[in-house]
Amino acid sequence: MPASHARNVALTNELVRFIDDLVAGGTYNNASEVVRDALRELQRRRYADQLTEIRSRIGAGLAQLDRGEGRDGAPATVLGELLEKAKRPHGER
Repeated sequence: MPASHARNVALTNELVRFIDDLVAGGTYNNASEVVRDALRELQRRRYADQLTEIRSRIGAGLAQLDRGEGRDGAPATVLGELLEKAKRPHGER
């Protein structure tokens, strides 16, 4: 692994023991594998959380459409306006 990818991290004694147990048990070959796997799982969880949020917003939007609360106009224009509004700070919406 290139040195530019190396990182030093401080771990609690509990986490050190956990990593050591995983390596000693043969689940992983070394501590780096444990940390990489943990980070990949964190990425998956974050992506899953983002997907849940997106699905929730889509569901809310579809519910608004079902209630007749849609916006009239060309889709590109409406989407452009929404994107511009989303870029503004919360207080300026």
